[in-house]
Amino acid sequence: MSKKLGIVTIDGPSGSGKSTISRLLAARLGYTYLDTGAMYRAVGLKVKEAGLDLDQEAGRAALPDLLAEIDITLAPAASADDDARVFVNNKEVSHLIRTAEMGMVASRVSAEPVVREKLTEMQRQIGSRGGIVAEGRDTGTVVFPKAEYKFYMDASPEERARRRQLQLREKGQEEDYQKLLEQIIKRDHDDSARSLAPLTPAQDAVIVDTSAMSIEAVASHMLEKIQSSASE
Repeated sequence: MSKKLGIVTIDGPSGSGKSTISRLLAARLGYTYLDTGAMYRAVGLKVKEAGLDLDQEAGRAALPDLLAEIDITLAPAASADDDARVFVNNKEVSHLIRTAEMGMVASRVSAEPVVREKLTEMQRQIGSRGGIVAEGRDTGTVVFPKAEYKFYMDASPEERARRRQLQLREKGQEEDYQKLLEQIIKRDHDDSARSLAPLTPAQDAVIVDTSAMSIEAVASHMLEKIQSSASE
């Protein structure tokens, strides 16, 4: 894969601000926003609907057939403040996948090799022409290892739980802060400890701690890094 494809990757744990910054950065660069996490949530939704238990051999054995029947499409958000719209087999599932529960399901699903292989192939196809901001957990390490610009966003678990609670509340969903914090800590552990595509910064990624930074400050910092690198 070419080094000069105009691909920006933004990885990091849940609640670090990746989605918000990725949308903003894509808009300012005139790039397409690729929400890889939404794709895993979409698969997680289908796994849940099918009643598959991935901790059982029978559940894992059924994954290839389920994946063969899934068509995932991403569409631009209705507004700059919204997440990307997600369609599975032409049915919009945007609101169904944006829950704390589905975040945990997505983490479990993403640990399955057959799922990662399928979605990584889809993501690389989307990014093959360049001009994208790819957001997820392994976009800079696995999906686009030769991306021109790589970032890794992080924030304290407490700050991420606070942000997630506010985000859900704005969507009319009320979640207990302590429960969200426990889910985030568990998901961090699960995502970082797994052997397949663990959550970790790419060696050449710029690490940005967003705990005490505003959205605008983070976006400006990243744009400066991109523009500085482009002028070298």
